[in-house]
Amino acid sequence: MAASRYRRFLKLCEEWPVDETKRGRDLGAYLRQRVAQAFREGENTQYPRPRETSFSGLSLEEYKLILSTDTLDEFKEMNKGTWKKLQEKFAPGSPEGKHTAWARALPRPRT
Repeated sequence: MAASRYRRFLKLCEEWPVDETKRGRDLGAYLRQRVAQAFREGENTQYPRPRETSFSGLSLEEYKLILSTDTLDEFKEMNKGTWKKLQEKFAPGSPEGKHTAWARALPRPRT
């Protein structure tokens, strides 16, 4: 993996020329300097990851938890609208059951 990354950085350096009129602030020169620092051994450079996280700062275990089926189901439930939740709560299988379910849900008039 480091070898292919090194080759891609070399290609970038080839395509990005050094502008001599911008001494000390040229992006092409800066790229070459950083590639030389990062890949001191060329294609043989080992490229360890400094941390076991991603750009979000979450660990692999946290990603697994977030992307689990149970968690995704919880998110779906949270995103349901109130109307949909009420329909699911009070929707029995038979038409008679619908009437009794809605009747139970309605408040009784005070006498």
